[in-house]
Amino acid sequence: MAKTKTTFFCQNCGAQHSRWQGQCTTCKEWNTLVEEVVEKTAKKDWSQNVEENSLSRKRTQKPLRISQIDATESPRMDTTNAEFNRVLGGGLVPGSVTLLGGEPGIGKSTLLLQLCLNLPFKTLYVSGEESAQQIKMRAERIKKNVDNCYILTETKTQNIFRQVAENQPNALIIDSIQTLQTDHIESTAGSVSQIRECTGELIKFAKETNTPVILIGHITKDGNIAGPKVLEHMVDTVLQFEGDRNHTYRILRALKNRFGSTHEIGIYEMLGHGLREVSNPSELLISQRGSSLSGTAIAATMEGMRPLIIEVQALVSTAVYGTPQRSATGYNLKRLNMILAVLEKRAGFKLGQKDVFLNITGGINVDDPAIDLAVVVAVLSSNFDIEISSQHCFSAEVGLGGEIRPVSRLEQRVNEASKLGFEKIFVAPSKTALKNSGTQIQTVSKIEELVKFLFA
Repeated sequence: MAKTKTTFFCQNCGAQHSRWQGQCTTCKEWNTLVEEVVEKTAKKDWSQNVEENSLSRKRTQKPLRISQIDATESPRMDTTNAEFNRVLGGGLVPGSVTLLGGEPGIGKSTLLLQLCLNLPFKTLYVSGEESAQQIKMRAERIKKNVDNCYILTETKTQNIFRQVAENQPNALIIDSIQTLQTDHIESTAGSVSQIRECTGELIKFAKETNTPVILIGHITKDGNIAGPKVLEHMVDTVLQFEGDRNHTYRILRALKNRFGSTHEIGIYEMLGHGLREVSNPSELLISQRGSSLSGTAIAATMEGMRPLIIEVQALVSTAVYGTPQRSATGYNLKRLNMILAVLEKRAGFKLGQKDVFLNITGGINVDDPAIDLAVVVAVLSSNFDIEISSQHCFSAEVGLGGEIRPVSRLEQRVNEASKLGFEKIFVAPSKTALKNSGTQIQTVSKIEELVKFLFA
């Protein structure tokens, strides 16, 4: 038996220190060092904990010429979930390790359980947070009579690998990595050393057996995945499941993806029987298109590589108190203040003594500068109390000089507007030639030109 060793780990950044001190020298946080046992017994390989039926055989790796390496891509495993496949880049890669993070109660467990129930191959769902009866109750709401999904309530990695050896699943789902612990480290579950060690064992298992592993990760109050930052470096893919719990829509985006693009997003709608894939979110985000109301404008934006048509609402009223209020939901408040300053300084609109409230419908957050023009139109429409035609769409950036600037992927935005039946889209002058897609393209270079078209 090896000698027991202890060291001090920072609970914020995972840095290791030989002795206790008040401040972590790496992240500069105070009172974050905790003593943990780093070695209890001699380290064993994960497969040595499995009984006679070992899942892999050890072999010595030798260096190969790069020309000798087989570059043939292994076929991806279809998850039968189009939105999940889109974000991953086409499906699960055999031997990959995926980390899914998100706010408590946002639907991480529901998403992966629903995925597990619909997979066409054998899957082992390991839960360290819920009992088998609780998972069964949720599964009954999602889908009934499934034979490919196996449920295991366990937190010790050695027992998990023993069950994996007996059942031979094609995919492994862990809910969650913060609840696991291994006998190789004597510390509580969720500590920095336990998370790092358990993740290392799962990664080695995935690579040696070519089995895809999906981990659920908790997040901190700052929105970052709990545990050491090295956790995100170790895994192949990091997914973020986000949204407002007061709204039904959820967005799945990739923060890191070794096997595909990080510009794709998946959109879901939370319903009583689970998550529904939203194949055309633009129609849902502008469901009130037929109503006539001032202060509303339609914007063509991009979420990753997917074009979206969203509705921007603004309310401008006389300030009751001495200091006018500025409020933005789903949009950057600082950018709203910048646009209001441009309207006041460059275009001559007196908005300094008026309250301005802005809202992006659907509960989504947008940071695309292409919706600047729609924000300008919505604010001026509410200020003049003149409604904008529901057949008009806007997609351009507004500069500090009052000029209207072109945006990227304009052709995709125009095609999305045309697909939804918009008659005209206002854009900035661009050198890119756009094909006639059925929607009239109106170019404007300054805010004054836009005002003449809409409010003259």
